[in-house]
Amino acid sequence: MSQVALELKDVKKKIGKKEIIKGINLSINQGEVYGFIGPNGAGKTTTIRMIVGLMRLTGGDVKILGKSIQSDYKLAAKNIGAIVENPELYPFMTGWQNLMHYARMYQGVTKERVEEVISLVGLEKVVNDKVGKYSLGMRQRLGIAQAILHKPALLILDEPTNGLDPAGIREIRDYIRELAVKDNVAVMISSHLLSEIELMCDRIGIIQQGEVISERAVHDESTDSQLKVIFEVKQNDKAQEVFEEKELTIEKESNKLIVKLDREDIPNVVKSLIEKDVEVYGVTPIKATLEDQFLELTGGNVIE
Repeated sequence: MSQVALELKDVKKKIGKKEIIKGINLSINQGEVYGFIGPNGAGKTTTIRMIVGLMRLTGGDVKILGKSIQSDYKLAAKNIGAIVENPELYPFMTGWQNLMHYARMYQGVTKERVEEVISLVGLEKVVNDKVGKYSLGMRQRLGIAQAILHKPALLILDEPTNGLDPAGIREIRDYIRELAVKDNVAVMISSHLLSEIELMCDRIGIIQQGEVISERAVHDESTDSQLKVIFEVKQNDKAQEVFEEKELTIEKESNKLIVKLDREDIPNVVKSLIEKDVEVYGVTPIKATLEDQFLELTGGNVIE
């Protein structure tokens, strides 16, 4: 069984009299990629800043591999690698010099390890150029390289694919998945690209108004209580009568009828259609995307 890499226990944050974070509880296991998403002002960045020790907690605790950020900060923090908001880099130094400077902060980071991470993030051709000349995508790659130099147990990435082209996004996504599976690293990712979160993550947590309002496995169909189903039939009027009798919501799209219902009710609805002599040519469930689920839960707020 995987060890818990990150645990938040009733984490709270007040600024003045305003409660920004209202008692968050969540955990991420080693080898797991966890997406952390929320609308603007939901408290996502505040939560991340508390996890990495950039902001004090008002209540609760954060533990990294069982070590408390509050009482055992040095031992807890040494197991974290993070990019919060933007990578902190020296523009007047080369990529190599930036990494070597950062490597000196940790024991046991060798020159070979620096070369390894440069290769992993694909910066071999520009690593000897000054960072001031880097594109946003190159800076993002260098930031990730910097965050993983010391082989952390927990990697926190805020918008890791920001500024990357489609090929670069795919490379970083594949690398994050590989890092989790091969090196057993727990990865926490915040991103506004929900399609990427869906491809990268094992689980997601949605935060709104300082509370985690939903946690779910990304590819677990059992979390979908209701779904839309396309019915292709010959007699639309007869089919519509059947759906209305069952008090189902109906949408029309050309010669198709789209009905919202529970997955387990599909066979019963098909049986009712056949009993009413409706010829059924196709029944196609439409799987709700992560974006659909997000908008439904948050009421369509803008994503942070």
